[in-house]
Amino acid sequence: MAQLQPGVFTADRKLGLKELLDDLVLAGHLSADKISEIMFPARANTALDIHPLVLIAQQEFDDLKPPHRQFDLDALTRWLAAHVGLPYFKIDPLKVDVASVTAVMSAAYANRYKIIPVTVSEHSVTIATTEPYIRSWEHELAHVTGLNVERVIANPVDVSRYLGAFYSVSQSIQRATTETGEQEGLSGAVNFEQLVELGKSGNLDVNDQHVVHVVDWLLQYAFEQRASDIHMEPRRDVAYIKFRIDGMLHQVYELPMAVMNAVTSRIKVLGRMDVVEKRRPQDGRIKTKTPDGAEIELRLSTMPTAFGEKFVMRIFDPEVLVKDFVALGFGERDITIWNQMVTHPHGIILVTGPTGSGKTTTLYSTLKQLAKPELNVCTVEDPIEMVMPQFNQMQVQHNIGVDFAAGVRTLLRQDPDIIMVGEIRDQETANMAIQAALTGHLVLSTLHTNDTAAAIPRLREIGVPAYLINATLIGIMAQRLVRTLCPHCKKPAEVDQHAWESLTRPYKMSGNATFFEPTGCEKCRNTGFVGRVGLYEMMPMTSVMRTEITPESDATQIRKLAVKQGMTQLRISGARKVGMGLTTMSEVLKVVPPDTEL
Repeated sequence: MAQLQPGVFTADRKLGLKELLDDLVLAGHLSADKISEIMFPARANTALDIHPLVLIAQQEFDDLKPPHRQFDLDALTRWLAAHVGLPYFKIDPLKVDVASVTAVMSAAYANRYKIIPVTVSEHSVTIATTEPYIRSWEHELAHVTGLNVERVIANPVDVSRYLGAFYSVSQSIQRATTETGEQEGLSGAVNFEQLVELGKSGNLDVNDQHVVHVVDWLLQYAFEQRASDIHMEPRRDVAYIKFRIDGMLHQVYELPMAVMNAVTSRIKVLGRMDVVEKRRPQDGRIKTKTPDGAEIELRLSTMPTAFGEKFVMRIFDPEVLVKDFVALGFGERDITIWNQMVTHPHGIILVTGPTGSGKTTTLYSTLKQLAKPELNVCTVEDPIEMVMPQFNQMQVQHNIGVDFAAGVRTLLRQDPDIIMVGEIRDQETANMAIQAALTGHLVLSTLHTNDTAAAIPRLREIGVPAYLINATLIGIMAQRLVRTLCPHCKKPAEVDQHAWESLTRPYKMSGNATFFEPTGCEKCRNTGFVGRVGLYEMMPMTSVMRTEITPESDATQIRKLAVKQGMTQLRISGARKVGMGLTTMSEVLKVVPPDTEL
């Protein structure tokens, strides 16, 4: 599509500060007396030509009309859109096809008129603007592109921000692609469909400024969008960039394969990985900073595929990884039981659940609470998820024979008080953990089982004798993560009584339950959900359980006994979160184990 170059600036008229304030007063949103007390800078004299909506938002006025919320910039922009009769548009970078929209017009033209394309189709293009009375560009754009132009009003700060970001990354990718000489593969790439064409490949310097910019943009973009993982998936012609946000994958960009390989190589260099080796999986890590100076670690993993190396970066934000128990989703009773278990002087505590259920977050938060200057807290992990100054952390390295069992054996000679073992996978690791507990240490570890009751038979399957489990096991906790409803748009819902009874039986849920359902708004990208919260099932080993659990006891028998002893199952923990209006039954039923008769 032909790009529209800057023409003669023929503005109709800009929005005026006084004009907007007068309109707000006439509409009954603001008081004339209130705004007369405020001294605004003259817009024409400001070096940055601040938009009048931004100036008004900075005053933090309260809307005089119900529900009397503060007039923030989004609220003011929404009012302006309605006032001038144009649709309001919230720019969501995850839903903008950057390559397509930046091809509509040049960056210089977009900057001239402070407009930004947000959607483009075969017949039309939607342009976000902050100046509804400037329309001189509209006819020009329609003439040059041959598309119907639809105008929308967007937040002026968003327009300014994404106008720079979209065109900047688009130009870097275009220039990086050009410098490869239109190559279809990068030298050394293991792409099974293109091996016969490797002679055509050129080289793109991983330190090239355009590649550096693309990588920086990718990381910052992921941090801003609260992504927990970045996926880079190569295909025949392009590579897909995806972010995992609140447990769901979102495709955010497509890169040319040549740029994808250069970006992968750049990240490998940052993560101290072997850039040349593309035939076997590799692991690495990067420590970086967000724009506001917060340190963030990324765990890197590569996997050879039919079209090249697939790259996954897991993001570990200290503010997310180490939380207090209330923020994690623990109830008051959960906190009491968990604290009773982790304050034992010695023994084993297990956290169970599938990958991605929040086990690491729980363990790190617990260790941070337990770590005192007078205690030696040691961990052996594969890999180290987050480097913490309060612990002594050891990395498993299978290539030199340092596995979990060897790691625990080493830690026992380091005079530890508390040991965290990343995972119990085999008999040797389990035996070393048991040995550590028997010799007076508190051991925390993870195990992959569906619920708490299944952990004991699992330990026996690994080869741990029942009498040692009885002697050392303090308790087990199973957990899951569910998405939480967006507080801005959730709405009351009628309960499906049959589903509710299925979820909560055989219990009778007490108290007043309030049910909500997702709606979708700009705050949650129309998903209806923002963030996640934990569901927990605590099974402390009481004296009754130690007496009645035998080597022949299966998971069902153990579960029945634990419930009689007061254990709240995962389903009921989920039902309580539903009744509190935090999530939905469908979200809970996606993650909890199948219903089991008690």
